[in-house]
Amino acid sequence: MDRDGLAEFLRVRREALQPSDVGLPAGLRRRTPGLRREEVASLATMSTDYYTRLEQGRGPRPSRAVLTGLARALRLSDDERGHLFRLAGEQPGPPPGPPVEVRTGVLRMLARLDVPGLVLDAKYDVLAWNPLAAALITDFSALPPRDRNLLRLRFLTDRQTELFGEQATREFAREAAADLRAATSTYPNDPALAQLVDDLVAGSPEFAEIWARHEVGRQQTLCQTIFHPQVGRIDVICEVLVVPERDQRVVLYTAEPGSASEQAIRLLDVIGLQELTTRP
Repeated sequence: MDRDGLAEFLRVRREALQPSDVGLPAGLRRRTPGLRREEVASLATMSTDYYTRLEQGRGPRPSRAVLTGLARALRLSDDERGHLFRLAGEQPGPPPGPPVEVRTGVLRMLARLDVPGLVLDAKYDVLAWNPLAAALITDFSALPPRDRNLLRLRFLTDRQTELFGEQATREFAREAAADLRAATSTYPNDPALAQLVDDLVAGSPEFAEIWARHEVGRQQTLCQTIFHPQVGRIDVICEVLVVPERDQRVVLYTAEPGSASEQAIRLLDVIGLQELTTRP
């Protein structure tokens, strides 16, 4: 165990975080940069005294559970998590599950886009979206967090088939199932991922048949043509931007400039805004 290295790493990572990064209010003026020690301790579910001793190089060797809590509290990437474990004299092992925190810069970019966009994690949970994406696909805010998942929408409802058509959703189904199989290897200890697979196998004979093939691969093509009930057919180019340190993807739905599809997206933008302003 490298006590001094661990202490310095914890301090630097704590000072690099802002309260807004972890969902905390800024509160009164802070005398030091970053989070307070008691805030990190609370997020990591440990005592402030124990965390303070670790940051001062005086604490006992932390357990794997403590290190996992610290990695979660400090919003560490997979590489940073591995470094934390090795400083404490532990081998990292597989990450507990796909990161759910979306970088602040990605959220800001999403909010300023004039095209539909959303952020997916490795198990196709929709972590963030802009109003145009909600108007295009579904109002994710109206769904329970557990149901904000493109695979649940595809296999356990008819929503995606209605939007993208049968052929496109069949292709998506096969590629996404192979992608999900890869995620189970990356995150073998994630109970939410295991539950998702169980629910899909039990609730969809189609998914169960595809899953039994044991195909493994990364999903590449997410969409081509959308049949929207309000604005009609939209031919989209689906751009996928990878955020590798978070194992997340930013999915952008764009159309050819000047095309009828681009005009449909602009109309959808207006309709979506009107719905937002008139909603009680």
